[in-house]
Amino acid sequence: MENILTKVLPQEGGLEGSRSGVYNGVIGLLGLVTLAGIAFGLHAFYLGYHNAYGVSREVPWGVVLAAYVFFVVTSTGLCLVSSIGHVFGFETFKPIAKRSVFLAIATIISGFLVIAFEIENPWRMAIYNIISPNLTSSIWWMGTLYGAYLFFMLIEFALLQAGKHKIAGMLGLLGVISGVAAHSNLGAVFGLLNGREFWHGPYMPIYFITSAMMSGCAAVIFFHWLGYKINGWKMSAALENSLCSVAKLGALLYIIIMFFTTWKLISGVYGYPPGKYEAVMTLINGPYAQNFWYGEIGLGLVIPLLIILAVRARNLTAMAFGSACSIIGIFVMRYDLVIVGQIIPGFHELNIVDLPHILPYSPTLHEWMVTLAGFAFCGILFMMGERLFRGHLSEDH
Repeated sequence: MENILTKVLPQEGGLEGSRSGVYNGVIGLLGLVTLAGIAFGLHAFYLGYHNAYGVSREVPWGVVLAAYVFFVVTSTGLCLVSSIGHVFGFETFKPIAKRSVFLAIATIISGFLVIAFEIENPWRMAIYNIISPNLTSSIWWMGTLYGAYLFFMLIEFALLQAGKHKIAGMLGLLGVISGVAAHSNLGAVFGLLNGREFWHGPYMPIYFITSAMMSGCAAVIFFHWLGYKINGWKMSAALENSLCSVAKLGALLYIIIMFFTTWKLISGVYGYPPGKYEAVMTLINGPYAQNFWYGEIGLGLVIPLLIILAVRARNLTAMAFGSACSIIGIFVMRYDLVIVGQIIPGFHELNIVDLPHILPYSPTLHEWMVTLAGFAFCGILFMMGERLFRGHLSEDH
């Protein structure tokens, strides 16, 4: 333990200074991207979203909403994966607790940053959520439950830092409950929309929870590997075993999501269900086919699964590369989910004159910059966490 701790302190020679310089440079670059994205978001406030964003009345949700879904899905997954150890008592998963909980907080805050520039009047949500609650609204429940989830996660992380693991486990359980409730409710925001056949059904909340854990496994592996590279440390055997266990869990979840995806395609083409068939075909051989086959299937599922199987969940560098591919593919997965569910007109089967078969949508520069701001801000929080909390060191690693 002492040998590890000494690596946190400044070392003689130029290596530590060089590393600090790189760290500050990365923080500065990410900060500039974040500020630029926020500036574009504020400019969109001024211009009006109908002018600044590529969304329309027919396609009201764009890449910014997809980024929000990506962040909150990843946050919930990190919470669930980390809870296996310090909440439910599985020793193998305990070494990943601190960094994973911190990452869950960082990603949910980044999601809130992004959604603030998507709903146009974010202050109204905070105010009217309290003074005018709508208990029949899935979106009201989403905001309320994610607020409770963030509250519990912040207290849990503080307790972990204080070494009060038993109480932290209790708060972690409350975080898990609120996170699962919030995330399944997010699935219900999509699944309860009867007019959007691509989304509609009880399948969505279950899919969201399962894919969240898959996202969490990828994030745990990649950011633990990256954190130790940043700090210049060698992992302990306990942490390596923990990440190997996470990889094995991730492999199982990749297979489960492949199963979900297969039946989503089959149910979308069997019997030519109106609306859903057309949406699914845009993924199979339509304008979103490259996103689906190369992004969702290739990067998101197949490559990381094959890497885990090839190295037998032992080579952390290879698994970190696979996890990075998975994170990229999962973002594409969220994008396709949000956009493809909207692009088929509700009255397409009536062959109305001049009604397009597929509604157009293309993200604008404003949307991309707001999305990049979310990723950059998440990167800043991650980097600051590594320095402020000394790489999230604990007696476990």
